[in-house]
Amino acid sequence: MPASAFTDVDDVIRRFDAHDHLLDEGTATALYLAVELNRPLLLEGEPGVGKTTAAKVLARALGAPLIRLQCYEGLTASEALYDWNYQRQLLAIRLAESRGDTLTEADLYSEDFLLERPVLQCVRHRGATPPVLLVDEIDRADDEFEALLLEFLGEFAVTVPELGTLAATRPPVVVLTSNRSRDLHDALRRRCLYHWIDYPDRARAVAILRRTVPIANAALIGRAADFVATVRTLDLDKAPGIAETIDWVSALAALGVADLVRSGASGLAALAKTPDDLDTIGGAYREFAETP
Repeated sequence: MPASAFTDVDDVIRRFDAHDHLLDEGTATALYLAVELNRPLLLEGEPGVGKTTAAKVLARALGAPLIRLQCYEGLTASEALYDWNYQRQLLAIRLAESRGDTLTEADLYSEDFLLERPVLQCVRHRGATPPVLLVDEIDRADDEFEALLLEFLGEFAVTVPELGTLAATRPPVVVLTSNRSRDLHDALRRRCLYHWIDYPDRARAVAILRRTVPIANAALIGRAADFVATVRTLDLDKAPGIAETIDWVSALAALGVADLVRSGASGLAALAKTPDDLDTIGGAYREFAETP
């Protein structure tokens, strides 16, 4: 457990609040248990609900370094776990030949030539505070990549065939995020605590907007939160998350809009990510504007 670990769930909420992040009790409990029990945490939810931000703020709240592994299709072990410095190996071979020496395989595959990628970097971290590893959007990686993480998630260790198993002396805090673009394997889920982050309720959405867009007036924020909640019930390619809501209210405030009804649908492009969604949201706005 990190020296600066949380005392309880309320402490998580307080320390996140000190970093301008309003955390709900459910997410705070999941983060607290992940740190307290030394277990990886899988955060799932729709895009834009704050999964990645929660991991980033967690690192700041713990005073820990953040190491991020951004997942994508085709991600390999040499990019995520470790690799060998082939250029240095080749140089070492040439230098040895120039001296009339011969290098063995053990000479070439030693720690001197090992390149630490994010996962191994966490395992071999020697700082005062264990790092927070963010494995972001694990669902974007291939199915096979999950198998590469199982040893690390279960034992906080990485096996390098040429060197053996390297284990963390102090377990890192690991947060994985997923947008559920595909199902994750049961083996990965079993190694993690789990929490679903939902869209914030109206009260928390308003509180977040007041914190992040202080120049917007209370009436505008309240109506904007209500409209976004209505938009999420529509058939959209991508429903707006809290990030898009903040962008929209920020745009309205920048445009000097004080009354949502009279805004003339200003800045709706901040909520929509496709032309079809923009048309749908625009139609919903016209109906919303006519509602008292």
